[in-house]
Amino acid sequence: KLTVLPQLLKNHLEEREREIISLRYGISGGRELTQREIADRLAISRSYVSRIEKKSLGKLKNALG
Repeated sequence: KLTVLPQLLKNHLEEREREIISLRYGISGGRELTQREIADRLAISRSYVSRIEKKSLGKLKNALG
């Protein structure tokens, strides 16, 4: 259920990972951003955003079993 998503993010992801996943998928009510938009906003490279996103999604997948 989506109602457990905020708790799942809080329990399994670090702050930067939560921020990137929230921005990427519009979880906090905003629009979904591209990796480039996130990179520009956080002053990091797009490839670094990609690596963090991939790692975070893996953590969430493992958490869900």
